Amino acid sequence: MHIGNVEIAGRVALAPMAGVADRAFRRMCIDHGAAYVVGEMVSAKGLTYGDRKSDSLLMLDDAARPAAIQLFGDDPQTLARAAQMAMQYKPDWIDINMGCPAPKIAGNHCGSALMREPELCRRIIQAVKEAVPVPVTAKIRKGYAKDQVNAVEVAQACEAGGADAITVHGRTRDQMYAPPVDWDCIRQVKQAVSVPVIGNGDVVDARSAAAMYEQTGCDLVMVGRGALGAPWVFSQIQAYLEHGVLLPTPGVAQRMTLLMRQVEWMIAYKGERVAFLEARKHAAWYMNGLRGAAALRRQAGELRTWEDLARLCQQVIQAEEERA
Repeated sequence: MHIGNVEIAGRVALAPMAGVADRAFRRMCIDHGAAYVVGEMVSAKGLTYGDRKSDSLLMLDDAARPAAIQLFGDDPQTLARAAQMAMQYKPDWIDINMGCPAPKIAGNHCGSALMREPELCRRIIQAVKEAVPVPVTAKIRKGYAKDQVNAVEVAQACEAGGADAITVHGRTRDQMYAPPVDWDCIRQVKQAVSVPVIGNGDVVDARSAAAMYEQTGCDLVMVGRGALGAPWVFSQIQAYLEHGVLLPTPGVAQRMTLLMRQVEWMIAYKGERVAFLEARKHAAWYMNGLRGAAALRRQAGELRTWEDLARLCQQVIQAEEERA
């Protein structure tokens, strides 16, 4: 598959997730087989106004590519200018967020609220496409509300504006991330446009990825929440799709090693204080499925130092060894 002139080698990508898909996590996912990654969404208005927080969100690493920068906003020219500014970070392409359901985003006429105006979606894609030398993609939803399902119309508008690929999440804005997910709307979009379509929503493991491919005919699948605390899910999906092999989940010791590696990268990128504030939720996700996970997650929520993390990981490993 290609997104514009960018060749995509694998079959499963990492979704953009605010507050989660930071540089360290993206690098972990690429290391474990993600075909590409998309950064945390950045406000086009904030970027053009010189918001200092945007810089840390926009930073990309050569060790974690292909990688896209995702922007959100509702004004075509502001988004175009922001995309031009984002080029200094050397993204492989620019992705426009047209699917975020969060009230503070949609309530400001951005994210999924754009789906109420397909013509505006077209103009946004066209403006950004004309402004930058890299491909431009859009991430949309099934629709704005259950009585406003228009993914096909919005996808066609984005294609008309010059979009190089379209990602479709199979829920409406008012569903947020609650079940059920509608993969059929992804199939409908795939049949309605000629550019690559990436399917998103409730792909959490190898079998669900295969099911999405079969039911939708999409060109690639995207994993979001299924990768939390489990970056190895990408290699598992890739192995199953290519060879029909179900790779085992890493053992406890390996999982703790991966957690420590991710936090080590977080410290390098953000400094220890910020890294550990954010690492608490990642550590809690790595504990999912372990015996006594609830208590372990509580301990993860109190991490402050590298010593705290090392102690917790050793405790988890030792407990598992004693049970064996």
